[in-house]
Amino acid sequence: MTAGRGDGPARPRPDHTPPGRVSPEALARSRGDAREGLDWLGRQPEAGATLQYRAARILARLVLFGFFRFRIRVEGREQLPRGGYLLIGAAHRGWMDPFLVLHALPAVPRAWFLGSAASTFRSRWRERLIRWIGGLLPVWRGGIGIDQHTQAAEAVLQSGGVFVQMPEGTVSGPVGRIGAFRTGAALIALRTGAPIVPLAMVGTEELYLGRRMAARIMPPTSASALLGETWDGVFAKPGSRAELDLAHRLSGCLADLLGPVVEELHPWTVDPADHPRRFRRRLTWLFLAPGRLDR
Repeated sequence: MTAGRGDGPARPRPDHTPPGRVSPEALARSRGDAREGLDWLGRQPEAGATLQYRAARILARLVLFGFFRFRIRVEGREQLPRGGYLLIGAAHRGWMDPFLVLHALPAVPRAWFLGSAASTFRSRWRERLIRWIGGLLPVWRGGIGIDQHTQAAEAVLQSGGVFVQMPEGTVSGPVGRIGAFRTGAALIALRTGAPIVPLAMVGTEELYLGRRMAARIMPPTSASALLGETWDGVFAKPGSRAELDLAHRLSGCLADLLGPVVEELHPWTVDPADHPRRFRRRLTWLFLAPGRLDR
């Protein structure tokens, strides 16, 4: 039997074993600095709008609405509390999401995002600029524990600011629907006991000139209210398995609340197939590593 072209020594299969968790200390050694939260910020997060923050908002509006001609419909602003609350936003589908949140919220009290340092700190000058303007409390993916992020949330809440989390934790996910929620946002909600404002947002997965986006601010709620009467009202010991189980339940409640609203808002943001999508790839991946449009 003649050997075919594909015969011969078998090639080793690529190793698809997921990488292990990386500690912040290991990240610090690899880049020289991988601090998180308040340790990275180096000051207490303010609720007032500094001059540089106001200037950044004006510049962002000029670029997003003037040059890119984005159109954002926001509903429910009248339901926002005065401050000192957690904002939980979904669906998280692109770099535009934080700007959509900022557009939905007033300048004061200002918003502070729990965000990915790896995707934000692409250069040292960019990291320094973001620290100077404020608004980000970074997390390095692979960091172990949530205590430092709970402390950051408590500092924002005590100042009267808004602590923003996007529990999907990634821009990858279905279009027009939410993806799986991670438990970090729920754990912070349980430990702080702060009011929760859910924010449904759609239309950021694909960007082009004139793109329509929508957001709806939902009535304030709380972890206790979301868990409902089936919960015995007992907060589990921090770091325990019981606390993690309760956080999973709360994440499910948040997903059940936000999911239908995201699906309801999505059709308004969809343009016909023949609608011009100028600069689609350039704008979609402006601050993201290129990939499939459906992630």
